[in-house]
Amino acid sequence: MEQYTLEYYQKSADYILGRITERPKIAIILGSALGGVADRVENKITISYKNIPNMLQSTAPTHKGEYVFGKLGQKSVMIASGRFHHYEGYSYEQLASPIRIMKLVGIETLIVTNAAGAVNLNYKVGDIMLIEDHIKLNGHSPMRGPNIDELGSRFFDCTYIYKPELLALARSRANALNLNNILQQGVYYFCPGPNFETPAEIRAIRVLGGDAVGMSTVTETLTAAHCGIDVLGLSMITNMAAGVTTDSLSGQDVLETGKKTAGTIADLICDIVEHLDIKNNHVKPTA
Repeated sequence: MEQYTLEYYQKSADYILGRITERPKIAIILGSALGGVADRVENKITISYKNIPNMLQSTAPTHKGEYVFGKLGQKSVMIASGRFHHYEGYSYEQLASPIRIMKLVGIETLIVTNAAGAVNLNYKVGDIMLIEDHIKLNGHSPMRGPNIDELGSRFFDCTYIYKPELLALARSRANALNLNNILQQGVYYFCPGPNFETPAEIRAIRVLGGDAVGMSTVTETLTAAHCGIDVLGLSMITNMAAGVTTDSLSGQDVLETGKKTAGTIADLICDIVEHLDIKNNHVKPTA
């Protein structure tokens, strides 16, 4: 197993810090079909993952593979347009990298988004689920291997891994935007993919307490919890999970359905960012 050190991640962060003019405290990771959030950023600075030292490369369809820096309203943000998954061939340890880089850039609050299948029979396609907790019963932890003490403790608490204050803010802003009819709050169940789950697996997930299922987000959230970044998670319900209906599932159908809801969830994300109580620090770019 490759050994990852603080210096390894710092090299990536230093490259980024040398190319931006403001040090954001808010980051957003965009899920499938949500790339439009980055289009709303003003004073945009774009950095391709390909140019960042030690950076992973995104291979998932519709994921651009770049960081977008700039303003959403009055707030400076760092947007990951393209995320990384275990099914792409990355180890769980490698999946810690993007969040650790965010930490070293200065991120304090992370909004993670995803497209997910509804396990809860009361959900419907088009709903937005606020993630109150998650279940991960497979694969390694992204924190496996030597601990980097400068980033976090070897053993860390996950009781409030999705920050209650951020959940309360999201519910309040959804209410202000009249989105209560499509707003849910529940538990996200992580499956590694890339195949969709079987109907029997979905029935088991329902028994275990999962409300929605997807192939991302959890490794990012665990890494954020380790290094002290507050997390808000939102799932865009793009399909009913396997066996809930007689329909077959495909990635293209998920993307097409997601596009119909993407504008609404983008409005909510931008409104939440506007109401976060965060002051951004200015930094001078380096050569």
